[in-house]
Amino acid sequence: MGGIGGLVYSTLPILVFVPVNAVWSLQPALFAALGVAAAILVWRLVRGEKIQPAVSGFIGVGICAYIAHRTGTAKGYFLFGIYTSLVYGGVFLLSVLVRWPLVGVIWNGLNGVSSRWRSVRRARTLYDVATIGWAVVFAARYLVQSQLYDSDQTGWLAFARITMGWPLAALALLVTFYAIRRADTAVFEALGAPEGEAPGEGVADDESADDEAVDAEAADDDGPGVGNGRSAAGGTPEPGYPAGEPYPSDEPSPRA
Repeated sequence: MGGIGGLVYSTLPILVFVPVNAVWSLQPALFAALGVAAAILVWRLVRGEKIQPAVSGFIGVGICAYIAHRTGTAKGYFLFGIYTSLVYGGVFLLSVLVRWPLVGVIWNGLNGVSSRWRSVRRARTLYDVATIGWAVVFAARYLVQSQLYDSDQTGWLAFARITMGWPLAALALLVTFYAIRRADTAVFEALGAPEGEAPGEGVADDESADDEAVDAEAADDDGPGVGNGRSAAGGTPEPGYPAGEPYPSDEPSPRA
């Protein structure tokens, strides 16, 4: 939600935490990471950018710092992210199994669209693909980083946290973008525009309505029974009514 800037800012506290911990100790490293997160929050506030991602990032760094302080180890800083990846991966995978792919739920929820997209099989399949893509990303993060955590590889753990962070997220976003564009097209082709009119459709509809209105006015000007042989009341056909055309009234035709 924080865009490219949010992805970059999320790596800065880690880039500061690891070298400070290596040169000095755990406590200075924790304060340094918190200081960087606070500086990012102030920076975005001064620039008038969205502060919600920065606030979330600061809270996340605070939780990581607290866990590291409680465990007394630098690797504890990464424990929250490891188990967060496990939970996210499980939730995304479960949403596919229950046929409510989370990418479709989030995307259509953000756009204020109802859940009727679930009735379109192709759309649901595309959302499944995007959702599974995110589940794979979270699962890979958990598997790799948990192994590094268990082996006390704090430096490699930080490296994995960064390289498996925004690069994998960017790849998952590409898959998501591809899927939602085609899913939206499939929903529109099957059910029509969910809200309002599709681009270009309104113009064509308005022109057709105008043409129908002109034809109706012309028929009224011609008077009853002129032009197509029907009476103004639409019941009994006037003389000269073309043979073979359906009788315009619900009543039985005199010729029947």
